[in-house]
Amino acid sequence: MTIGNYLRVFHDLPVFEFPAPGGEAQAASLPDPASVAWRLSAPTYSEPEDEEWEQLFPRFLDTVDTTKVRAVVVGGWDEAYENSSAAIVEALVAAKDRLPALEAVFLGDMLSEDCEISWIIQSDVTPLLAAYPGLRTLAVRGASGLAFPPLRHEGLRRLVVQSGGLPAAVVRDIGACDFPALEHLELWLGRQDYGNDCTPADLEPILAGTRLPALRYLGLRNSETQDDVAAAVANAPVVARVEELDLSMGELTDKGAEALLAGQPLTHLRRLDLSHHYLSEETAERVADALAPHGVDVDVSDRQVPDEYDGRLYRYTAVGE
Repeated sequence: MTIGNYLRVFHDLPVFEFPAPGGEAQAASLPDPASVAWRLSAPTYSEPEDEEWEQLFPRFLDTVDTTKVRAVVVGGWDEAYENSSAAIVEALVAAKDRLPALEAVFLGDMLSEDCEISWIIQSDVTPLLAAYPGLRTLAVRGASGLAFPPLRHEGLRRLVVQSGGLPAAVVRDIGACDFPALEHLELWLGRQDYGNDCTPADLEPILAGTRLPALRYLGLRNSETQDDVAAAVANAPVVARVEELDLSMGELTDKGAEALLAGQPLTHLRRLDLSHHYLSEETAERVADALAPHGVDVDVSDRQVPDEYDGRLYRYTAVGE
C-alpha cells in the first residue's frame, strides 16, 4: 500500500496548489492568503523547461501577500531521491520575516510516482522550529537523512513524521526534545528494510511523557514490530493521560493485543485505533468488548491475513517503500 492522494486539508485549511508560471498566478485571482494551506511543488523528475522549487518559492513570495500565510505544504523538489530538503529548509528559514503568520509546515507531500516514501531525502528540519517560534504544526514525510537535534519549542502542538522506516536515532532525539505544548505526536516507525532499527528502549523517553505534559494523542504507527510497541505502551506512564492511542497501520498480532489487555486500564481513552492489523477475529472482539462498554471508540477495522509462501507467513505494514 502507498499513500494515494496529495494532502487536501492541512492545519484545518483546504490545500491550494500555487499555480505554475503562466497559470494565472496573479494576486487578484488567488484566494485570501490566510484561507488556505499553500502547496508549493515542483517536478521530482524535471525537464529543462520546468520551474524548480528554488525558482517557485521566490515567485510565491513576490506574488502572494505572505504576511498573512498561515500554512505551507512543500510538495516535490527536483530529484528528491538524491537531493535533500536542506535547501528548502534554508529557504523557508531565510524567509521568516516575510512569513510572520506561519503556523504550519508540511515537508514532502509526495506520492510514490513522485518519490517513494523511503527514498525521500530529508535533512535537519529543526531550523524551522528555531526560526518560527509561532509554529504550531510540523509534519515531515520521509526519514532518509532526517535529523532532529534535541531542542525546546514552546508553541509546537502537532508533530508528525511519516516514514517507511524511522531510524532509532531520530526517535531518541525527538524523545529528548522539550515540547511543553505538544498535544499530538505521530511517528510512523516502518520496517527494518527501510531504516527502522527502533527498539522499545528508544521509545522510553516518549513513553515516560516527562517532556510532553500536554500530550493527548500518541500515534506509534505503521510498525513492523507493532507487538513490541504495544507491549512497551501497555504500562507506559504517558498513556494514562492521553485521550487517543493510535497503533494502526502496523503488523499487530494477538500477542500485542494481549499485552495491551494485560497492561494498565485503557478505559479512560476516547479512542483506540488498531486498524490495519493481523488480529484473530476472536481477539479483535475481546479488545472491543473490553473497552467499548466504557465509551472507548475502538477501531479494529481493516483486518489483514498473512501471506503464506514456502511454509512462512509474511505480514506487511500499511506503507512501506
